[in-house]
Amino acid sequence: MLTRLSIRNIVLIEALDLDFARGLGVLTGETGAGKSILLDALGLVLGDRAETVLVRAGEAKASVTATFEFANAPEPLTAALDEADLEIEPGEPLIIRRQVKADGGSKAFVNDQPASVALLRQLAPALVELHGQHDDRGLVNPRGHRLLLDRYAGVDLAGLERCWAGWAKAEARLAEARQSHEQARADQDLLIAHLAELTALEPQAGEEARLAAARADMQKGERLSGELETLRHIWEGSDSPLAELRVAARKLDRIAAEHVLLTEALAALDRAVIEAGEAEEKLEEAARALVHDPQALDAAETRLFELRALARKHRCDVDALPELMREMRGRLDAIEGGEAQLDALEAAAKEAQAAYRTRAEKVHEARAKAARRLDKAVAAELAPLKLDAARFRTRIEILPQEKWGAGGMDAVEFLIATNPGADFAPLAKIASGGELSRFILALKVALAEKGGAATIIFDEIDRGVGGAVASAIGERLARLAAQEGQLLAVTHSPQVAARGSRHYLIAKASSGTVTRTSVALLDEAGRQEEIARMLSGAQITSEARAQADRLLEGV
Repeated sequence: MLTRLSIRNIVLIEALDLDFARGLGVLTGETGAGKSILLDALGLVLGDRAETVLVRAGEAKASVTATFEFANAPEPLTAALDEADLEIEPGEPLIIRRQVKADGGSKAFVNDQPASVALLRQLAPALVELHGQHDDRGLVNPRGHRLLLDRYAGVDLAGLERCWAGWAKAEARLAEARQSHEQARADQDLLIAHLAELTALEPQAGEEARLAAARADMQKGERLSGELETLRHIWEGSDSPLAELRVAARKLDRIAAEHVLLTEALAALDRAVIEAGEAEEKLEEAARALVHDPQALDAAETRLFELRALARKHRCDVDALPELMREMRGRLDAIEGGEAQLDALEAAAKEAQAAYRTRAEKVHEARAKAARRLDKAVAAELAPLKLDAARFRTRIEILPQEKWGAGGMDAVEFLIATNPGADFAPLAKIASGGELSRFILALKVALAEKGGAATIIFDEIDRGVGGAVASAIGERLARLAAQEGQLLAVTHSPQVAARGSRHYLIAKASSGTVTRTSVALLDEAGRQEEIARMLSGAQITSEARAQADRLLEGV
């Protein structure tokens, strides 16, 4: 709840520190005393536009500080603070400060940490709910009506939210699979053609290197064929170098034992025979390797060029062609099996949709039953508030499927008709001023709302009424304050003022050319005097004081 409001240099308020408590707090004062200034100041910490005209004349800047305390901070509040990387410890107050400069510009702080005005607006619904002459927030805004009805009905949306998430996930998977399948189908003919080319060649890993080496050898063989043929004639025949070496070795072997040098010569000659034999073998191998076969060379070059052309076509290396072929086969297999996968995903999406719809229909039924109860409860509150000709209705419409969501398939809006035979219409379009505030009060009392704003403020809800109606308003405000914890009412009605557990008097005083607004918390004697003034006007009579006593005693 709001526990303290400190104002510096706002319009007619030079310096003001107000402490608030639980229950119904009433603010009274003569017309023009500055009650609206308090609401404007509070609006600054709730994210309202910072107008420079709010800065007191002659001052460089103005500031407003509001302190809120919670037994348990509401979840929307903590979520907004967490998102802004701010947090409050359990039991720690939330202090919002706003500064406005006379030359333009403003600053905002949350627990002494810089904050954006957007964050203040995000926090506002959990802190203060204001209903007044130009109400455009709170219960007037249809965006919050479904949540209010759900709270009234005690609807648990957790299961519905899980079903929505499951359906959304299933639809996302199906959409992705359809897109992939459609793309694959569009590529199918091209895949078949490419795969036919690859299959015709059947490329093998490492084949390019082998073909290139063979081609190079055959090209060398063509160039060296004459020399190799000459060498073959030299090494073949009875008078070849190797044959001559062997004859010499045999002759030397017969006389080698005669002298050590002959023995060494024989050993060298044996080595020469061995080396010459190896040379002959290598020449034979080279002749076979470098054989010039024009048909084989042409076949090797043709296949090598085909492989390289196909690799360029697919923008890959030749060695990657076998893997590409396997990948294409896999893609074609997936296309052929894609229909079955799509069927399975479509079945899963339909099943998830059915589960969501079943849950949503149950929630719809719960809302419809609660709406009928709420309509009766609000109707019972209208007559005592001088709205006996008015009618209230909770409209629930099933949205088109594309607008369904985690909150269900319903659009909920509170409608009123102020005169017999008149059509129902949204609150803000039919009611205005105090009439609208009394509608809001009736709805608030009927809802016995759980989890609303920490502080509720009604601004001149009693405008244009008196007597029994004013008493009914005061009684309901007190009852609502007991339910909600804290309620503040700006009022001109003595019947409403008498219901307050705390009474603040707003007064304006002038000294020369300087005018100031002040606010004081009244004691019992002060309350009696102020309520007597509200009853009789400027001249307070003994009868007015006696009537004030009766009002205070009757609450």
